[in-house]
Amino acid sequence: MARKKNITKDNIISWYMEFVLENNHQPKSVFSFAKKNNFEESDFYKFYGSFEAVEESIFSEFFHHTITVLHKSDDYQNYDAKNKLLSFYFTFFEILTANRSYVVYVLEGVKKDLKKLKSLKSLKTEYTKFVEDLNIERIELKQETLEKIQNTSIKESSWMHLVITIKFWLDDVSPSFEKTDIFIEKSINARFDLMDIKPLKSIIDFGKFILKEKVNFN
Repeated sequence: MARKKNITKDNIISWYMEFVLENNHQPKSVFSFAKKNNFEESDFYKFYGSFEAVEESIFSEFFHHTITVLHKSDDYQNYDAKNKLLSFYFTFFEILTANRSYVVYVLEGVKKDLKKLKSLKSLKTEYTKFVEDLNIERIELKQETLEKIQNTSIKESSWMHLVITIKFWLDDVSPSFEKTDIFIEKSINARFDLMDIKPLKSIIDFGKFILKEKVNFN
């Protein structure tokens, strides 16, 4: 039988996910994987160098699909940062749920330390860039080093929050994962309440006024 031609990255992802779900382990080799799906082994390496790279790509594709869905909504473009983030979470976890068996296969055994999982490396890079582009309001520190520390802190804490939410979702046994939805809404609302800089800005402005006017409280 002639080998399949013009296979795509999506073909490899689909065949890989199907294989691990049916066998509960990776293919033994790229050769056997290609033979099973009737394509040339060399075609695999046009897209990926290993099965680990395929797994990393899959979580990246979940992210890209989420962004594609969000950008189809006219309302999304007019949302503030908090509601854009909420929309991302609800859409992303819908996609995870649609692929739950695969996600559980990859993450269940290492969920205590997801931060170090190589399969999530690209997802982290793309997600933290997404958070950065939300332009969440922050304090203008007017000092480059402090600005970098603040930006890094927001990105890292946002990634940690996503990891914690994934762990919660993995353990969630409620119907339609409704507890995860509640967790998402309450935790993101709490995060933005904590990051609300308006009261802090008022305190800083008042402090500047006091210093400028040299008010003596004695």
